[in-house]
Amino acid sequence: MSKILVTGGAGFIGSNFVRLLLQDSDHHVVNLDALTYAGNLENLKDVERSARYTFQKGDIADGQQMEEVFEQHRPEVVVHFAAESHVDRSVLDATAFVRTNVQGTQVLLDKSRGIGVRRFVHVSTDEVYGSLGPWGYFTEDTPMQANSPYSASKAGSDLLVRAAVHTHGMDCVITRCSNNYGPYQFPEKLIPLMIANALEGKQLPVYGDGKNVRDWIFVTDHCEGIRAAMERGKRGEVYNFGGNAERENIYVVKEILRLLGKGEDLIKYVKDRPGHDRRYAMDSSKARATLAWEPRHTFEEGLRATIDWYVQNRAWWERVRSGAYQDYYKQQYANR
Repeated sequence: MSKILVTGGAGFIGSNFVRLLLQDSDHHVVNLDALTYAGNLENLKDVERSARYTFQKGDIADGQQMEEVFEQHRPEVVVHFAAESHVDRSVLDATAFVRTNVQGTQVLLDKSRGIGVRRFVHVSTDEVYGSLGPWGYFTEDTPMQANSPYSASKAGSDLLVRAAVHTHGMDCVITRCSNNYGPYQFPEKLIPLMIANALEGKQLPVYGDGKNVRDWIFVTDHCEGIRAAMERGKRGEVYNFGGNAERENIYVVKEILRLLGKGEDLIKYVKDRPGHDRRYAMDSSKARATLAWEPRHTFEEGLRATIDWYVQNRAWWERVRSGAYQDYYKQQYANR
């Protein structure tokens, strides 16, 4: 059993990873989250009473706070999800992305090195590689060519982790994944936004011609990959995770409408965003060969499961949309 500090554990991917560890291991998990707009402790209501779970509110870019957190909890492993991640928001103002994704990562590396953390897992994104043409795949050796403020900040954090390995001898691994989808995803991202809008009879905004291609991976498949990298990854290595599910955005939107029994008249094409990468596709052969990992869900299976979850958990996403979810911390944790 290890004590694992999970940063950003109240977010979409982080909360699914926390749940995986609590349900399928004997590790103690400390969930460190600043509870910005994307952090939602309701994501973990079903496991929050576990004796192996601790929630810690904190800002990873605040060095003094992190000094106290690391001294108090003394984690053996850090799995770092915490990040500003919405590209549209980064286009409007990149300040928070630089502070959290770059400065925050360096603070975590410093504090981890200070107490002798055994392994540091840095969760990154395929967006650091830039954009692909109609052919080919991103491999771990593909040069980073970030095209948005968000992806540039993630590329910067990746380089800081690499530097920690080569300069300070830290045991770090980096994971990069394709687009995630599944339960508990904040409804500003493509799939949950389209599901929620369709359920409410609202228009579904599609950027440009809708032919941008993404490789989709079901969130629990990604979380199992991160766990494999945490347990079996080699120091200093990068591991790509993809779902072998390249789809045009417009195909995804139309499939959501079809599965919900809604008409395509709800689709509204809107002006494309600046720097919108055309295609991402991941080569996950390294992770398959060296980590004994592979995705369990096809895109069709995962999308149906995701739609079913949002239909059955309408109260969850309605509370997110109204902002009521932000009261949960005050109600459940503030006076503990």
